[in-house]
Amino acid sequence: MVSEAYQILYTAALIALAALLALALARAIIGPRVTDRILGINMLGTLVIAMIAILSQLLKESYLLDVALIYTMISFVSVLVLSSVYLRKRRKSGRGDEKPAKR
Repeated sequence: MVSEAYQILYTAALIALAALLALALARAIIGPRVTDRILGINMLGTLVIAMIAILSQLLKESYLLDVALIYTMISFVSVLVLSSVYLRKRRKSGRGDEKPAKR
């Protein structure tokens, strides 16, 4: 009885996270700014990690938590790389560290 309730809860959480994953994917594709796309990609990674952790509990497979940890590290590094590339590109275009004009 209790295990069936947990299975329903985990399934509902996975469905909700899948819907949120679709919204984050739309934000990463549509943009409109580069920062929106970077945040969308970061959110995609976070949602996938949460889904892997829930699947680990649902399937009772502990190795999936190791996969989630590795994916967390990869996601973190990828967001750092994307952010540094964006900042470098922004500085080269002259829109970086400008001070606003005094009135």
